Amino acid sequence: MTPSLRSPYAVWAVGLLVYLVAVFHRSSLAVAGLAATDRFDISAAQLATFTMLQLLVYAGLQIPVGLLVDRFGPRSVLLTGTVLLTLAQAGFALASTYGLALLARVFVGMGDAMTFICVLRLVSTWFPGRRIPLVTQLTGTIGQLGAIGAAVPMTWALRELGWTTAYLLAASLGILLAVALLAVVRDTPHVTHLRGPAMSLPAVRDSLAASWAHPGTRLGFWMHFVTQFSATALSLLWGYPFFVRGEGTSSGVAGVLLTIMVVAVMCTGPVLGWLVGAHPWHRSTMVLTIVGTIVAVWTLVLAWPGDAPLGLLVLLVVVVGVGGPASMIGFDLGRTSNPDERLASASGIINQGGFIASLLLVIAIGLILDWRTPGSSSAYGPDAFRWAMSAQYVLWAVGLTQVYRYRVKTRRVVDRDELEGPRVIPAA
Repeated sequence: MTPSLRSPYAVWAVGLLVYLVAVFHRSSLAVAGLAATDRFDISAAQLATFTMLQLLVYAGLQIPVGLLVDRFGPRSVLLTGTVLLTLAQAGFALASTYGLALLARVFVGMGDAMTFICVLRLVSTWFPGRRIPLVTQLTGTIGQLGAIGAAVPMTWALRELGWTTAYLLAASLGILLAVALLAVVRDTPHVTHLRGPAMSLPAVRDSLAASWAHPGTRLGFWMHFVTQFSATALSLLWGYPFFVRGEGTSSGVAGVLLTIMVVAVMCTGPVLGWLVGAHPWHRSTMVLTIVGTIVAVWTLVLAWPGDAPLGLLVLLVVVVGVGGPASMIGFDLGRTSNPDERLASASGIINQGGFIASLLLVIAIGLILDWRTPGSSSAYGPDAFRWAMSAQYVLWAVGLTQVYRYRVKTRRVVDRDELEGPRVIPAA
């Protein structure tokens, strides 16, 4: 292998491509809803089950995948995830019944779960400490291009090539990625395959308990919990109906607002990455400030008499979008709070926070909408959406309380000078 292929940026680039394609596969169903309804003769509720089941599998596997990475190294797990995603998408392409299609999406969720944590581990191994927060943010930000890429190409492919050919072409990306992984990625600059010690069930339990026992891991978990759910709920399911039926915008304006949110994510991620690297002691302060701003703007929107003005809705999607990259700060807490042999499992614990909160909110919004407007979903209106979106205050209250609580505990056990490095004190 040539030195250039062993550079940190080459390894990161391949890992990033794998993550980007995983996001592509995760999001590819978003533009295929009508085609899926026709192909499998299913209802809207059955269609929504695809997404919910896939996310549940993703969230549920974060800790097991973290343990696998600590045991077998990121290269092997990332390769396994790539193969699994490829086979799952091929199975989805060929599925002729709803049950088989659901099974395929379960395996898509499994393969997806094996990507992000692996890339985080590679970043922490290949890059110097001060650069890790920025590269981590870039990973999350650039990876979201997969969701954008899934829209136009898949829409065209489904229309011009049909369901089976479109999804088989999408699956074939995994073959190229697997070759690139084998050729370029190593677990460390000096070792191709890094293996941790074999772990019995008691050892696994002790390792997870040790990670969770550190207040920095818990702080990272609650940071991820409190920052992400608002943006995820809007982009995953409820943003479009909220803007159209709750705020009276046109469908075109609703689409533009959701696009602005994605742009906000991509623009603020690198900025937050630089700030975290430059001021690691103030990571919790950044999160508290960002979430406080999100709460304030949501309060303005929900309290506005009648439809909120367009400028306020633009401000809403921008500040809510910042919550996406802000959730990545939690992983930096996990990195600085755990030894290398527990890093991936700690990241898995933290990564569950935002997805648990997001699923709770998505379900709560649906239940409250049905409660406020029993009967047809076409009756959902502004009042029902105000009640439903107010469910966020419960999650914000819990999350902010826990962030502040574990911020205090973490600062008792973390040395500020170790995080920030030597500081020059000016002469008096």
